[in-house]
Amino acid sequence: MEKLTFTMENYLEAVYELSQEGKGARVTDIAEKMGVTKASANNAMSVLADRGLIINEKYQEIHLTDAGLKHAKLISEKHHTLELFLIQVLGVETELASQDACAIEHVISNDSVDAMRYFLNHRWPQLKEKP
Repeated sequence: MEKLTFTMENYLEAVYELSQEGKGARVTDIAEKMGVTKASANNAMSVLADRGLIINEKYQEIHLTDAGLKHAKLISEKHHTLELFLIQVLGVETELASQDACAIEHVISNDSVDAMRYFLNHRWPQLKEKP
């Protein structure tokens, strides 16, 4: 599959975050989350549907395909790991950490994120106990 643009990855992540327990996401909610018009969100959904990442039937909720779910989970996990690392290890303010994580998640390697996740899970608790 051809690599998605940063923007399309953000839309895919938005669909993932808005889809809960088998329920799909609505274009209105996606547009609001992304800070764009419904027309822009609809255009993005067409692109994601053409890539086989979502099921987008007119006037229906949007659902991730298996491929879309796999890709969206990876993006979301990267985002959350980066955000935690920035906040807990580097002391970055929460809102800024979230914005930075969103920008970094698209360019950082899986290996680097795995190293951060390992650090957070295995080394960070010991460091927190030091003065």
